[in-house]
Amino acid sequence: MTDTLISVEELRTKLENKERIQVIDIRPLEEREEWKIPGSVHVDVYHQLKSGKEDVFSTMDFLKDETVVTVCAAGKTSLIAMEQLRKKGVKVYSLEGGMRSWTRAWNTAITEDKHLKIIQVRRTGKGCLSYIIGSDGEALVIDPSLDIEVYISIAKNNNWKITHVLDTHIHADHFSRAKRLATTVKAQLLMPPNTALQYPYEKIQDQQLISFGLTNIQAIATPGHTSDSFSYLLQEKYLFSGDTLFTKGVGRPDLKANTDQAKIKAGILYDSLQKILSLSKDIIVFPGHISEPVSFDGKTIANSLGNIIDTVPLLTLEKQLFVQALLANIPLTPPNYEKIVALNYKGDIKERELIGLEAGANRCAIS
Repeated sequence: MTDTLISVEELRTKLENKERIQVIDIRPLEEREEWKIPGSVHVDVYHQLKSGKEDVFSTMDFLKDETVVTVCAAGKTSLIAMEQLRKKGVKVYSLEGGMRSWTRAWNTAITEDKHLKIIQVRRTGKGCLSYIIGSDGEALVIDPSLDIEVYISIAKNNNWKITHVLDTHIHADHFSRAKRLATTVKAQLLMPPNTALQYPYEKIQDQQLISFGLTNIQAIATPGHTSDSFSYLLQEKYLFSGDTLFTKGVGRPDLKANTDQAKIKAGILYDSLQKILSLSKDIIVFPGHISEPVSFDGKTIANSLGNIIDTVPLLTLEKQLFVQALLANIPLTPPNYEKIVALNYKGDIKERELIGLEAGANRCAIS
């Protein structure tokens, strides 16, 4: 922290450690509605601050031992808010880089089983969920979406060696760190076959078993969201479903597709979902995303396949009605998705160049 600024990593750590801190979000309401910092309070003063109005927080009271952090989109107007609050005697800092930088924030949740430890790594603002699974000193990583040092640090803290890195598909909302991570730690890089990829990798095959530690994980081709989508079944108990199946919905089939192509992809997605729905209803589904900010609560985002079937009406529809329902409920197109896909084909970019490109909420799910 400086005299005026708090970094994303510092705020992330304080929230994860449950320190007494109040985050004040001053962005316009329409910006906050799409994504926000969990537990933050919205104060609709952005335009007043921009117009130069003084003492816009006159009706707000703060506890003396409470640290306050002001947040805007890019970290500029929040500085004005900070200055006004300091005049009131509040201990306050501005979030460096604002919500654009918050896209890098993360937290974790842990699921443990015999010979297994599953750490869900959550980009709290973006809703991206990645996984590092440890068994007998070895670890496998699925869909790494954060700076690779996050995964390297987690592995080191658990005395694991990362031996395999996988993606479920070519992502459109974030840059995959799979190639970079695998190269750095000298792990085996396995990717769904895609002729557009511009770097060496081992092609994943349908039904392939990947062994690590005392366990193995099975690759299951589940195209539809993308033509190369895979899910991964761990010990017949845990399914890492990428963007094919979420806890509250299913993947969208329309990106990089015209209307006719989206209709075909929706039908393919239906068939893939039937493959998943034929598995045991006790299997726990770990999705690749969630559509809302991830709280610092340590609670794993997952659900049994049976509960998902009971609560996601789309999964009970016949094929024709499923396709119609999907195409009638397409969410807004994610910003920059074509640029991100192109970068994922290439597999490399400097981390600092990604902050603005990846900012914003996730829009992969249809419920």
